[in-house]
Amino acid sequence: MPARFYEQEVTAKLKDKRKLSAFLDVLLHKHRKKLQKAQLTYIFCNDAYLLQINQQFLNHHTLTDIITFDLSETPEILTGEIYISTERVAENATKFGKAYADELHRVIFHGALHLCGFKDKTTTDREAMRRKEDQCLQQYFKG
Repeated sequence: MPARFYEQEVTAKLKDKRKLSAFLDVLLHKHRKKLQKAQLTYIFCNDAYLLQINQQFLNHHTLTDIITFDLSETPEILTGEIYISTERVAENATKFGKAYADELHRVIFHGALHLCGFKDKTTTDREAMRRKEDQCLQQYFKG
């Protein structure tokens, strides 16, 4: 399975992990042409845990919903660690009027898209990322 999902002192309420892993595998291979193998590790955690990672590794002192690390040594073998705060996801779902499951999947796809080279630092990049996330959500829940 190309994606593994772990819960660090939280319950992510993630369903259909096999289906999601298969979808992520297709997504990664579509956008990373030389990719032979992918191993993503998703760690669902709380705000405090993710803030500690944000401070320790990125020197950022703010809450965030996701941090993605590309640990790959070659373009052919993707190794990624993706940390997601379920507290941020739940708060953002409420703030944006979305279902928790939809927001959780949006963030899961967001991390994978970062590993495919999509960025979100500029307005243009953020808009492109959002369109791609929407496309992933539509394809995943439709299929």
